Amino acid sequence: MAVIKDYADFLEVHSILLAATGIPESLYPKLFQKLSTETFDGGDYFQVEPCEGGRQRRLVLTAEGMGKDSDVFLVDHAWTFRLSDAPKQLEEVPGLAERMAALMCVDSELNEDPEESTHGVSENGTTFSIEEILESEIRKAKEKGDDVVRWLELEEIGLDDEALLSLDLPSKFPNLLALSLCGNNIKNVETVFEGISRFKNLRALWLNDNPVAQKCGQVVIDRIVQEFPKLEIFNSRFTIKYGEWALGFCSDIYGKDNPGPNQQTEHALRSVTGLDLSKRSIRNLIYKAFSPVEMPHLSYLNLRGNPLDDNSVYDLMEILKRFPSLNSLEVDIPGPLGESAVEILESLPNLFLLNGVKASEIFETEKHVVDSMLQPRLPEWTPQESLVDRVLNAMWLYLMSYRLANEEKIDETSVWYVMDELGSALRHSDMPNFRVSPFLYMPKGNLSSAVSFSILWPTQDVQKGDECTRDFLFGIGEDKQRSARLTTWFHTPKNYFIKVYERHLQKLQAKHPVSPPVQSLKASSLIHGYSKHLCVYTDNPQVEEWLTRPEFVTTSNPKEADIIWTSMQIDEDTRKAVGITNEQYINQFPYEACLVMKHHLAETIQQAYGSPQWLQPTYDLEKHLAELIGDYFVRQRDNADNLWILKPWNMARTIDTTVTSNLSAIIRLMETGPKICQKYIEHPALFRGKKFDLRYIVLVRSMNPLEIFLYDAFWVRLANNSYSLDSHSLYDYETHFTVMNYRGTLNHMNTPDFVREFEEEHQVKWLDIHQRVRAMIRSVFEGAAAVHPEMHSPKSRAMYGLDVMLDSAFRPKLLEVTYCPDCGRACKYDMESLFGDGGVVKASDFFNYVFGCLFLNETNRVTAL
Repeated sequence: MAVIKDYADFLEVHSILLAATGIPESLYPKLFQKLSTETFDGGDYFQVEPCEGGRQRRLVLTAEGMGKDSDVFLVDHAWTFRLSDAPKQLEEVPGLAERMAALMCVDSELNEDPEESTHGVSENGTTFSIEEILESEIRKAKEKGDDVVRWLELEEIGLDDEALLSLDLPSKFPNLLALSLCGNNIKNVETVFEGISRFKNLRALWLNDNPVAQKCGQVVIDRIVQEFPKLEIFNSRFTIKYGEWALGFCSDIYGKDNPGPNQQTEHALRSVTGLDLSKRSIRNLIYKAFSPVEMPHLSYLNLRGNPLDDNSVYDLMEILKRFPSLNSLEVDIPGPLGESAVEILESLPNLFLLNGVKASEIFETEKHVVDSMLQPRLPEWTPQESLVDRVLNAMWLYLMSYRLANEEKIDETSVWYVMDELGSALRHSDMPNFRVSPFLYMPKGNLSSAVSFSILWPTQDVQKGDECTRDFLFGIGEDKQRSARLTTWFHTPKNYFIKVYERHLQKLQAKHPVSPPVQSLKASSLIHGYSKHLCVYTDNPQVEEWLTRPEFVTTSNPKEADIIWTSMQIDEDTRKAVGITNEQYINQFPYEACLVMKHHLAETIQQAYGSPQWLQPTYDLEKHLAELIGDYFVRQRDNADNLWILKPWNMARTIDTTVTSNLSAIIRLMETGPKICQKYIEHPALFRGKKFDLRYIVLVRSMNPLEIFLYDAFWVRLANNSYSLDSHSLYDYETHFTVMNYRGTLNHMNTPDFVREFEEEHQVKWLDIHQRVRAMIRSVFEGAAAVHPEMHSPKSRAMYGLDVMLDSAFRPKLLEVTYCPDCGRACKYDMESLFGDGGVVKASDFFNYVFGCLFLNETNRVTAL
């Protein structure tokens, strides 16, 4: 079609794209009008505002109101790129890094330390000395009709050990109930005891954000509790002496304006309706003050972040049941009240809200992560990080993606993009009032003229001043791990995921190696049951060219063939369509997907062996995202390596493969297709400082009994650049990947030369490594035979490529198993055999040896495993 001239042309060209967006048909004309006139009028209706202390932005409606499906807006794409190009574009495109940093709120310095001061600052900016602050507190107390100061805050005034001692606070304020020294420069524990230990009525002491706070281990805390007989709160945490005063402080009854009496009063908590006890390190909740008698009107309770390990689940449930008005509870899940939101609600039937979510919604959706108050995951960086690095880390909170396609093929890699400042200010909501969808406008009627936009329209009635939100996981429910995927943008409960991971790990560790079934029958040469030659049908050009033995004759008709050797997957439909019979031999085994598809391979090995040393921890993200997140959090907690590689289930040549340590990136990359996430081998064995892996050829005559052979030659594949874990290098294909047949520069090295140099460089014997590799390969096929006995077929013979890497301790690690591997180098380069009978392995005879082993029962240039 020529240039789009009118609305009818627009519909004809874009009908499929319009349907895919989900935009109501009533908005099609308005969308066409704005596209054809390039009308970006969002600024007339919306305003971008800073939030979260300037570390995030939100979009607010400034128009008087907007009805559902009443308008549509164009959102420009500020940055569009392929993932591998991201660092280069940020470094080379003028102004791009600066714009993205501002859009993602990473263009300022975090944790800027104000200059130390030995003075306090009032609300109007006036500076006071310490002495003036003390005099002011005494004066305020007298103005209230009280002769004594009971609450004293000396925060962020540069107070050090010497200054604290010189103040002699106990003499000046003997009846003090609460003392805050937060944000000062007190370093010595003994100073604390000497300077303030004479406060015998002290209920609360805050030393947060002082150097001494880092030294307050359990021994120091025990001593402080002993020195202050009435202390209920220390450094924001409850002591074992907590009671009415601490609960009153957390319910806003006691505070600076009302410090409370020196002696406890009867029923001081009767008016309490809400109580926030989060992150108070409470171990025992069952105290006299925490009871329905003292707080009969308590309706809201927050227990997050407390171990409560002195109480059983039963005891905790019993005490909570006694509060007649309690209808809203916040608690860690899993946690001290159990591992299931549904079970908690069943035990506390009066609850209306659990972690801010309606009980009815929890029962309906069976959510795993139950929390409407999740804190946003804000970008973090250090002042030393460049803008480029900050953007590369933060971009996963903002990115969206699409993949181009035409009638002939779909693009192998996705296009990622960042919406402009207006679109990027839309925050997430489970109950959004707007929807966003990408759209390709083709003004000339073809893909080459396409311009990408996002389109925005209201899906609910919106009022002036309302925040405009979208669902970041539109169309994704719990069946697709919605709760876990929210971890990209929010701090979901770590404890939940760690528990899931620990159960997964225990299950793997409980596995015992399985043994494959054994039959006595062995494969025999096919030549005895046929004429003097075997007909071979193949769609593999290498087989056509290099299979030259007289025993094998190629045919173009698969129905005439004794042997079908194809790169195409043969299923029942294909058999019927082509006319393949059960008497013909095929170069694939039934259910071999358990080996050649990456997620099935990991599942097969884990079912057979649990977690063998030669398989890196591996997760199928379509099923085990929660386990992966738990593993990530455990490694983060333990300061362990946390670099991962994501691989598509069934794509070769490292297409859509990514190395990252960014958890948000891991989760977002699920959007470009099903993947496994595997622990990256951060410390591989290197050759001349570069990464490498090894390609082995395995020939399988039978799965039961297991008859497998290792080709006597193997091939080394070398990265082109020196190995590095620098964050920018993770985007560099020629540093972290070794397959250079299709991109980069292929530097072939003769395997014997590699082995000799490797032995010399690392002072090892390759024969020892080879024995470990052989044992691993045997285990792979034994595991498959045991877990999937249905793989066996007397009419199957197959060749597989196994890719192996060595870690820095020279232990083999299985990377993948490849069906119908590319044998270009095997047919091109003669190779001196390091094993077997020695001598030169002729490249031109590669397929002669392969077919001889599989179909004539020969063992030339192969070794039985």
